[in-house]
Amino acid sequence: MPKETGRKLIASNKKARHEYLIEDTVEAGLVLTGTEVKSLRMGRASLVDGYATQYQGELWLEGVHIPEYTQGTWTNHSARRRRKLLLHREQIDKLVAKAEQAGHTIVPLSLYFVDGRAKVEIALAKGKKMHDKRQALRERQDRREAERAVSAHLKRHG
Repeated sequence: MPKETGRKLIASNKKARHEYLIEDTVEAGLVLTGTEVKSLRMGRASLVDGYATQYQGELWLEGVHIPEYTQGTWTNHSARRRRKLLLHREQIDKLVAKAEQAGHTIVPLSLYFVDGRAKVEIALAKGKKMHDKRQALRERQDRREAERAVSAHLKRHG
């Protein structure tokens, strides 16, 4: 069987881009069990409630849901267990220092395979205020309406 190449997206966290202002992103490896990898290969995972915390000098991903592997036996994993992130020491120190500032957190943006290895894109994020979210929604709607108007005009006069 040939080796996998390229990037294969498993799950993305659209809610994070709505809830937070993304300041910095980093790609990190994940320490996973065999059944977790098999479950991910089936394209099943949820990053919605995920976040990263520091524990004993390392970063850990928590709240990420990888469902149990259906063909797994007693070796199966628990769906929401804490998973270790693989990063360089400088990256961990930098992220933790920034995350300790008020209103900052580390959230997962996407989970994917790169050349057969599971990776997670984590972001240093700052929580948006309610009015910021409303403004972002309004801007998105205005942009869509403008695009619709342009395409409708082109259809009539094109």
